[in-house]
Formats: sequence, structure tokens, C-alpha cells
Amino acid sequence: MKTNKLLTFSTCAILCLALAGNAEAQRKSRAAQPAPVPLEKAVLKGDEKIETPYGVMELQHNYLTDESSQKLFDAMDLQRASQAYMWSTPLVSFVTWREEQNKHYGPNARGTFAVYVSFREKQGIVTANLTTPYFIAFDNLSNGPLYIEYPAGMTAGAAMDFWQRPVCDLGLTGPDRGEGGTYIIVGPEDNPEKYKKKGVYVFQSATNNIMWGFRILDTNPAFKTNFVKALKVSALGGQPVQNKLIEGLDKTWSATAYRGMDYWKALHNVINQEPVREQDKVWMAMIEPLGIVKGKPFSPDARQTKILTEGAALGELMARNLATNPRFMENYWPEKQWHNMIAFSIPQITYNKVELDERTVWFYDAVTSSEGMVNPYIGKGQVYLVAKRDSKGNLFRADKTYRLRVPANVPTAQFWAVDLYSQDTRRHYDNGDPNPKVSSVAINSRMPDIKRNEDGTVDLYIGAKAPEGYESNYMKTVGTDGWFVIFRLYAPLQPYFDKTFVLPDFEELN
Repeated sequence: MKTNKLLTFSTCAILCLALAGNAEAQRKSRAAQPAPVPLEKAVLKGDEKIETPYGVMELQHNYLTDESSQKLFDAMDLQRASQAYMWSTPLVSFVTWREEQNKHYGPNARGTFAVYVSFREKQGIVTANLTTPYFIAFDNLSNGPLYIEYPAGMTAGAAMDFWQRPVCDLGLTGPDRGEGGTYIIVGPEDNPEKYKKKGVYVFQSATNNIMWGFRILDTNPAFKTNFVKALKVSALGGQPVQNKLIEGLDKTWSATAYRGMDYWKALHNVINQEPVREQDKVWMAMIEPLGIVKGKPFSPDARQTKILTEGAALGELMARNLATNPRFMENYWPEKQWHNMIAFSIPQITYNKVELDERTVWFYDAVTSSEGMVNPYIGKGQVYLVAKRDSKGNLFRADKTYRLRVPANVPTAQFWAVDLYSQDTRRHYDNGDPNPKVSSVAINSRMPDIKRNEDGTVDLYIGAKAPEGYESNYMKTVGTDGWFVIFRLYAPLQPYFDKTFVLPDFEELN
């Protein structure tokens, strides 16, 4: 028994010494291995460990280890997903609007218009204005052209493709100049030449899906009834359909672009309805490893789902950052915080580049574009100025109060307006009012009850508390729902363009 105990002790001692020796050998081996080098100092050959934003990547005899290979694939696909979010923002934003409008206002049928008049109805649209009613329809040209006999009168109408580029204007800003006319809108794979004849306006959309509609500017109540009755909508050569207005619903809804996997489902849905433009073929290659392939079902595996979910969030953060800090342009006035939201051209592409960042800034925070929005000139169109910082350069907060002193003579042929939006939804701000009204989130120069100073200036207040006596000039913010405003100039005049007119910044009040 004593011998066995001695042997057992000796065996344990030997094992312990062996383990200690092995541990020491491993320690020396690790110490002998070079530490990871920063990415900018990597030589990319032999045996090397490289620090990257996505972890340490290891080369062995010039090859990436299997573990490092997977890390790089994950990094590459996350980059692609986040960038694809920004590329597809205008497209998915319109898909969201169409799907949510269909859900809340009825089917997407030719001649059927959702009518947005009340505060709740308009609050669903990303950065809508609250001045005139909208009549909105979505259509699809894959089975043939859209034929419109557009009546005369005081209206502003437009059609846009699903990249939110104007196809044509109708009414006062269209080629009929308010006199009425016949329009034929054809799809991207049709031939517009075969439809051209005298007295007919023919336009081609770059997408099968289009959004079109109009705003009625005539204040006579009978005008709407007569206009809708005279409006004829049909397939070419077919009988006009009975127009249908879905109105008076006064319901809460949201067209803010989908988030998470719903975003990618919407993208997959729409690219399968459209031909691929030449400028988008690289993007189609980038999203293919993510499981988004034209002509194939969207069935992402667990890895793809994780990356797509993260990519949508990261892409939105990038878009939000660009919209807050558009690094490709200067503020409109030196030393002021205002910048013009629209910095792209009508086709969103120049001779040298696709205007990716420029259109991301607008289509993350807003929807639609038109000639008058993109290229306003003296007395025509609209200007969209945005502010997200105060006079000291600090980002707006919902728990503080700010004042904007609007100059007495804002250079517009029509009017100016200041609208309050949530930085989260980019829709009109929800400040908890159970019976919301326009003046709680939008103030314009046509309102008779706004308080004016003796010199004609107007002090507007936004924030947590209304200054006494200025309730009519106040818009309330709540909680941590950060906000921004758009200052619109309708029909801007020369002092805006030559910058002799200067809009002051918001000042934080103590």
C-alpha cells in the first residue's frame, strides 16, 4: 500500500511538471509570435496577424485562415448591405408608401385616389406639407400605357417613377399649362414613338411602377367635384374607369420607410417588378450574396438575416448622419446652420457619377421630386431649407426651447412656412395632442392669428415650453423625440438667390 501511494504521488508530480513545462512552452511560443499589426502597416504576406475594424485577421503562409475568411465575408456583406440601404432609399420609400396606402386606404386600382386632407391623413406622409389636399394614386405600366384626359383648371399634378424622379407634370406646371390635355405614360420597355401624335403629351417612365396625382388649388368647393368628374383615366384604347376618391378617413397611418427585414422584403419585391437600369447593375451584384436576386425567391438563411438586419440599421444611421451633416456641401449662408435639402439633378445622375449621397440626404428625410423643387427660379417653384442645429452649432433637443426670428420681408411671391418634423419618423411631429391641428406643428405666413412684432418680424418658438403670450407662435416638443424643421419658400424671389436675404438661426432660450 505504501508503494502504491508513493507511485501515485510520483506520477502526479511528473504530470504536474509536464503540464507546467507545456504551459511554459506555450507561453514562450505565444511570446515568440509577433503581435497583430495595424491595418495600415500590414504587408499581407507570410505569417501575419492584422488588426482591422472587424477583428484580427490572420494569414498563414499567405493564406487567410478559415476563421479569418468568414470574418471578412461577414464584413464585406455588412458593408454591402449598409451601402445598398442608401442606394435603394428612394425606391423602398415609395414601395412603403404604396403598400401602406393600399393597406389603409384601399386597393391599388387604376382611377382610385387616396385623398389626404386632415392633419392625421397628411401626418402619415414623410415631410408632407399641410397647406393643400393631395390626391394620390399608384399605377403599373407593365401591361400597357396609362391614358389620362386631364381637365383644365387650377391644379398642380405630377407623375414620378419609383426612383422618385419626375416623369412629367400635369396642370399648371405641365405642358398643358392648366388648359387641360391628353397624356400617355408608357413603361420602360415600351416605345413611346408609336403613341406620338398632335395634341397628345407622351412620356416614358424608367420604371413600371409610378406614383401620380394632383393638388387642387381652386378654392371653389364645386371645382373638385367637376374636376374629378371630367378626369378620364384608362388603359390606352380602353374604356375610362369610374374614378373613386377614398376620402374623409381621418386615420393615423405611416409611410416612413420600413425597417429591419421588412425593408429588404420590399426591395426584393420591387426589383422583381422592374427592369434593371445600367447604372444599377453593380448594386445588383452587391446584394446577390445577401439573398436578393432578381427572378429568385427571397429566402435568407440565418447568417444573411443577421447581416441584413444589422445592415439596415447601419445604413439608416449612415443616411441619418448624411442628412444631418451633408459633408458634400456648404451651408446656404456662411456662419448659419441652414442648408438646402435638394442638391441633386432631376435624373439623379451626371456625366461622371450617380448622385448617391445627394439623393440619400433628400429621400431619407423626404419624398418626391419635381422640376420646381429641384430647379426653382425667381417666382417659380419651392425652396426647402432645413435646420438641425442652433446658433451655437448644437443639435436640437426636445427638452429645450428655441426661438426663430423670421425676418419681416421673406422674399416669396406666395408665402413661407415652417413645419416641425420628428427626426425618427421624418413625418410631422407627434407632440401628444389628442386632437392635433395644423398650427401645432406647422406655421405659415398666411395664418391670420400668428403674432407679429412691430417691425414685421415673427418670433416662432419650438420646444418644451411656450413663452407666455406666444402660444399662437409655438410648436411643442416632448420626451426625447428629437426634431428638425423645414423652412419652405413658395415662389422664391431674387433676394433669396443672391443671398441678400439671410434667415437667422434658432437660438436656445434659458
